[in-house]
Amino acid sequence: MLENKKSLAQSMGITRTVVRAMEEVDLKEREDRIGKYFKKYLSKFVFDEFSEEYMVKAGIADIMRGVPIPLRKQDLKAFAGGAGLPAVHIAENMAWVMGCDPHFQYTEKYVEFLKKLFNHKIYEGMVKEGRDSAEEGDLDAACIHFRASLCMQPDYLHGMYSYARACRAMYLQSSNPEYVGRFKAEAMDYFELLTEAHPRFAQGFYYLGYAYLNIGLYVKADLAWREFIKFTRNGKDRKEIKHRMQQIADPIQIEHGYNAVLSGRYQEGLQILEPYLETQFKTWWPLSYYVGVSYAKMGKNKDAVSSLLRVLSLNGSHLETMEELVAIFGAQGDKENEQKYKKKIKIIRENMRIDEEEAEKQRIKKQNQKKQNASVSATPEPEEPEHETFRPEVIEEIEESKTSKGESASNEKESRKTLKRLSKN
Repeated sequence: MLENKKSLAQSMGITRTVVRAMEEVDLKEREDRIGKYFKKYLSKFVFDEFSEEYMVKAGIADIMRGVPIPLRKQDLKAFAGGAGLPAVHIAENMAWVMGCDPHFQYTEKYVEFLKKLFNHKIYEGMVKEGRDSAEEGDLDAACIHFRASLCMQPDYLHGMYSYARACRAMYLQSSNPEYVGRFKAEAMDYFELLTEAHPRFAQGFYYLGYAYLNIGLYVKADLAWREFIKFTRNGKDRKEIKHRMQQIADPIQIEHGYNAVLSGRYQEGLQILEPYLETQFKTWWPLSYYVGVSYAKMGKNKDAVSSLLRVLSLNGSHLETMEELVAIFGAQGDKENEQKYKKKIKIIRENMRIDEEEAEKQRIKKQNQKKQNASVSATPEPEEPEHETFRPEVIEEIEESKTSKGESASNEKESRKTLKRLSKN
């Protein structure tokens, strides 16, 4: 009987109930991929301690004895004597330190102290401060406050949503490849975590779908948007997303074809992919690549070579394609063409090595320059991106319309209403 009993979530129609380990969901424990962009703000703080008398009187001696208190330089005079600053001011300083570096040695103590003094209202206030900073265009301050709220309460809906949205806005404004990559990954992670922790919150699925779309994960985008349609009450947004789903119907099928080839189901993959060679998708070089691989695995070497050469006409430095050609020509005994592509592979790899060495030299040079000018705050310089993500042209049009014009007005209005409920409580 008990085994068949539905949980409350299941009885409400919620099927995406996921429980992750704390090191994946808690900023204080998970890898901090964007924290290095905020640590420069820590130089604005100095540290002191509460007096023993004040801690005993406030009942916080067991929490705060030996714990340094972050103070801005202008706070020092007011803090003299132990309790010369309002508690909310100290809380704001702690929020900055936690938000800049959730792994800070005393973050847990700050969380315990703030919960004792302010209960849940403190992390709600942090989100409000973050929203106010975002309205003023200070996305760093906004992101720091949202991170601080998540140090206080890792699954706080408004904190998770605001943080993911802030990360998204920040990478859309940057041209630094490393910065974009880190913030994009963080945004997608938190939209995923948001949908897992709050599976009835439609806006999480709305943005998660676009996050998947922008890295070419069309099947996942479709699945996320199906959840959005299930829970949203906004008719205009539902119409928008249904239109997007129609636009990615063919890319979804192509992705199924790729997966079939990767799983060794070459005939099935070809049946899906070949018809698209006569459509607008014929310029997608991965389409020709996976078709060529399938031909080669099925012994159709002439067709394989033709398809793989088409890949190189679209992406002339694709090493995997050249390696396939080397294998085919080697098996055929065509030494001339085998050596031709082996030489090309060697040249490309050597050029990549030289580029990487030059990039490393430039990175070290810039780091040394920063050390010599340590008094001047600077944004970390761009490094070489780790890899290139294929983004089909037909989808770029969708992405550009989304990122350049902004989301639909109705969606933005709904999002702001959702976020501002807190300030009315």
